[in-house]
Amino acid sequence: MNKSSIVLLSVAGVLILIVAWGVSKYNGLVSAEEAVNAQWANVENQYQRRADLIPNLVATVKGYATHESETLEGVVAARAKATQVTVDADKLTPEKLQQYQAAQGELSSALGRLLMITENYPDLKANENFKELQAQLEGTENRISTERTRFNDMAKAFNASTRRFPSNIVASMAGLEKKPYFEAEKGSEKAPKVEF
Repeated sequence: MNKSSIVLLSVAGVLILIVAWGVSKYNGLVSAEEAVNAQWANVENQYQRRADLIPNLVATVKGYATHESETLEGVVAARAKATQVTVDADKLTPEKLQQYQAAQGELSSALGRLLMITENYPDLKANENFKELQAQLEGTENRISTERTRFNDMAKAFNASTRRFPSNIVASMAGLEKKPYFEAEKGSEKAPKVEF
C-alpha cells in the first residue's frame, strides 16, 4: 500500500467514526425528546382524568345544593375551557405551557369553591358518592403533581443533553430546542390564609 492509500483510508475511518458518533448522539437526543413527549402525555392523561370526574361531582353536589348554581356553572365553564386548551408535545413552548397551566389553574380554583360548598351541606359530606368522588379528585390532584414533577425531570435531562458539548452541536443541527418547565402559579409562594 502506498502512502496516499493509507491517508485516504485513515481519513475515511475518521469520517466513519464521526458519522457513527453523530448518529449515536442524535438517536440519544431523539430518545430523550420522546421521553419528554411521553411524559407530557401522562400529564395530559391525569388532567383528563380530573375533567372526566368533574361531571359526576357536579351532579352529586347539584342534588344537594340546588341554589349554588353559580358555583356549579363556574366549575362546568372552567372545565370546558380547560379541556379546550391543548398543547402538542412537539410544539411545547413556554407561552403555550403557561396558557395550559392558567386554564388548569382556573379549574382548580373552581373545584376548590365547589368543595367549599360541602361545609353548608352536612348531608352532602356524609354522602358516600360524594366522599368517593372527593377521594378520587384528591388522588387525581396528587397524580397530576407527580406527573408534572416527572415531566420537569424529563425536560431537565433533555435540556441538559441539548446544551452539553458536543451534543449541543448535534441538537442544533437537528433543530432540537429546549423544553419548557411547569412552574408554580403566580402567588403560590404565599401561604393561604385560613380563617375560622
